[in-house]
Amino acid sequence: MRNVFIFNPGPAVLPEPVLESTSKAAINFANTGMSIMEVSHRSKEFDALINETISLLKDIMGIPENYKVLFLQGGASLQFAMVPMNLLGAGKTADYIDTGSWSSNAIKEAKKIGQVNVAASSKDQDYTRIPSPDEIKLTPGAAYCHITSNNTIYGSQWQSFPDTKDVPLIADMSSDILSRVIDVSKFGLIYAGAQKNMGPSGVTVVIIRDDLAELAPDNTPTMLKYSTHVSKNSMHNTCPVLPIFVVHEVLKWIIDQGGVAAIEKLNEKKAALIYDILDSSDFYRGTVQKDSRSKMNIPFRLPSEDLEKEFLSAASAKGLVGLKGHRSVGGIRASMYNALPMEGAQRLADFMTAFAKEKS
Repeated sequence: MRNVFIFNPGPAVLPEPVLESTSKAAINFANTGMSIMEVSHRSKEFDALINETISLLKDIMGIPENYKVLFLQGGASLQFAMVPMNLLGAGKTADYIDTGSWSSNAIKEAKKIGQVNVAASSKDQDYTRIPSPDEIKLTPGAAYCHITSNNTIYGSQWQSFPDTKDVPLIADMSSDILSRVIDVSKFGLIYAGAQKNMGPSGVTVVIIRDDLAELAPDNTPTMLKYSTHVSKNSMHNTCPVLPIFVVHEVLKWIIDQGGVAAIEKLNEKKAALIYDILDSSDFYRGTVQKDSRSKMNIPFRLPSEDLEKEFLSAASAKGLVGLKGHRSVGGIRASMYNALPMEGAQRLADFMTAFAKEKS
């Protein structure tokens, strides 16, 4: 059993049963006598695994039949370029909604490829909120509209998604995929680095509607075409075998917890423990407007940076690790992904209450 509770923003906490099953597969995968790190991605055993992983994800998320699931490399950061390379055709404009550092990076990459309209932004308010629907100025006939569903650094999250009508909605869901029930049919493409809610670093999940997978211009490099990976079931080249295995195990764990709907309820309870303290305290200060708060990443400040350093040191001594805020914003950040148990959130809440009482 662990002796720490992990609040890392990513790579993040994994469920203990997943660590156990992965440790066994590291010695002997599917009774092959080979480690999962040694088995061929062309073997029948791994072929069965990747197909079952796709099937599990489709069932868990309710992914419609006219979507493909891909397991790619390069992280969400590569998707910042792959999306416009495949979907932003000549003479077209892509809409982007800027809600934080990662959406800003996606905009920078898209601008290298084609015309971009920043349809809304909360940058002038230090990304403390998600833009309201009446602020979003979409381009008629846009190639797509891109959002970042949850902002890991700033701690904001879309509570409801923009209605883009017939324009494909593209979402970077790296830090909140599988944390709440969504209607996949409302999106043209979803991508997510696995290292927060789905598995380890090294694999990125892409869920893409069939028609969008075929739009890449002919001069798009082979490895950067979605159609390449669709046609080869994510195995055009050697795929990230070990991370895909871990994703498979995480999906099984989610089913054992009662599915995404049950996970969502637990995430709401965990987040409420911390937000209740922020809302009732003069010692702690939340940094995100209430209607935009993330249930995955909760940033907050203390009265001084010295107290924040003391808080981090004392928390670590209590087995509460990974609470330091991102270097670009400072402060404290509690990342509470699916695999963080309720006990971990309660321990943090109890520590925050005791620390504030001691230092006030």
